[in-house]
Amino acid sequence: MLAPVLRQPRQQVSSEQIEVLGEVLRDEVNLAVWQRQLSAQVSGFASALLAQGAPLGHASVLELANPDSTPNVSGLVDSYRDLPGQPAFLQDVSWLVGAFACLFDATRIGLRLRILDKAMCPRFHVDHVPVRLITSYAGVGSEWLAEGVMARRRLGDPTAEPTDAALIERAKAGDVMLVKGEKCIGNEGGGLIHRSPQPPAGERRLLLTLDWLA
Repeated sequence: MLAPVLRQPRQQVSSEQIEVLGEVLRDEVNLAVWQRQLSAQVSGFASALLAQGAPLGHASVLELANPDSTPNVSGLVDSYRDLPGQPAFLQDVSWLVGAFACLFDATRIGLRLRILDKAMCPRFHVDHVPVRLITSYAGVGSEWLAEGVMARRRLGDPTAEPTDAALIERAKAGDVMLVKGEKCIGNEGGGLIHRSPQPPAGERRLLLTLDWLA
């Protein structure tokens, strides 16, 4: 009889240094968080965009000739080109797409940019994707749980979710999260348990997500 394969407990790592993003390539890591500070231009644009009060729900698939290609995101927020900081915002998004492509050798990336006034996925869950980049440019950041805080077999059961705020981790605006899902090779059964936060009353968030498609 073969001995059971012992898997290391899943870990989450964070740092103010960009190099932390590469930690997600380790088998035992299912979340890497780069705790970065947005530039005044980028954060100013994000705040001004939210202040417009208009909805935003952009989704597209970026096809790159190779992982080192410069992504074209010029049409992302064309309607707001008069807002200060728009070029800096586009440059930042393009840089994130390029870094994501380079890290995972990706040539096909799903991009979504949305303004949210409520929790998109309010229950703790795991993503059925290989890996996803999540960052809030303005407003509250995504929440997650350390391994063992909630039983995976009870995902979707509201009575099993922690009520102690001290057990719930939360990203800040500007933080870049690389989240491993269930379809990441070697991470089956180890996807990060996370959820969308409920913005405070009257507040919204500007959320960018990138999915590794191929």
